[in-house]
Amino acid sequence: MARINLLPWREARRQRRRRDFLVAVGVAVAVTLALGFGSQLQVDRMIADQQSRNAFLNEEIRRLDRQIREIEDLEKTKARLLARMDIIQRLQESRPEVVHLFDELVDTIPDGVFLTSVAQQARSVVVEGRAQSNARVSAFMRNIENSTWVDNPILLLIENKEKTGDGLSRFRLRFDQHGPHDEAA
Repeated sequence: MARINLLPWREARRQRRRRDFLVAVGVAVAVTLALGFGSQLQVDRMIADQQSRNAFLNEEIRRLDRQIREIEDLEKTKARLLARMDIIQRLQESRPEVVHLFDELVDTIPDGVFLTSVAQQARSVVVEGRAQSNARVSAFMRNIENSTWVDNPILLLIENKEKTGDGLSRFRLRFDQHGPHDEAA
């Protein structure tokens, strides 16, 4: 039998397999690196996109916060203006009340009673004056009770004729004034 040397052929095949294996490993490493680099770029791009969306949302939030502050300022201004309008409306409605008050005072003051001062605070009126007698002050109080625009008279002070020295009693009287609002209630 003849001897055939198959070693160089096997050696060549072994080297080719080793080279093919190294090429396959190199290609796998290159593909892995390319995929890793590509995925890294994709993640970086997604992060940048999300950061730009976050920046846009933050800017919109700041803009809306400014608008909310402006709206709150406008609401405060509106409330102040409505309060002023309400005050003006109440003043307009109360204008005739002064006329009614003085008209009622003229109608309720009996002969022999003289007023020296009239002071009003809110719906309460305090009058001071002189009277020829205490009976005239009592008549004045009865007239106030029977009036439609004033009522609830309370005598705060009365000094007799002897103490004043001028023959007239001095008195101070408080009563309440009504308006159109009170009649409807």
